[in-house]
Amino acid sequence: MAAPVRTLCCAVLRLSSRQFSTTCGVQAGEQWRKEQGLARSGTEYGPLTDLPDWSFADGRPAPPMKGQLRRKQEREVLARRIVMLNSEVDRGMEAWSEKQEEAKRLEEYKKSLLLKPKGRLLMKKASKS
Repeated sequence: MAAPVRTLCCAVLRLSSRQFSTTCGVQAGEQWRKEQGLARSGTEYGPLTDLPDWSFADGRPAPPMKGQLRRKQEREVLARRIVMLNSEVDRGMEAWSEKQEEAKRLEEYKKSLLLKPKGRLLMKKASKS
């Protein structure tokens, strides 16, 4: 019984002039939010996500929720990773510049070992400069 129903549904979908979409409805407005410089979804960050839902009547803040604590920890881990990667880039740039300076010194040393002009060539060189 299931096989004929399946073939019937497939045949109807093939003959239908209407387009059948399987995209996710959760992405609604994602492009607009990106263009406006906002988060991809409304639940990633912002006051509705980061601030507590309630507070005590005397003004004390509410204890943080599990999601807030998790997001805070994720942000701390990300910040530590950014600092670590930034220091790696700085060390790499320093090593690169030291390598460039060493290559420059080596080139100058090799030039100093070359034979110096003598006689008429030295006089011509002195008169030009």
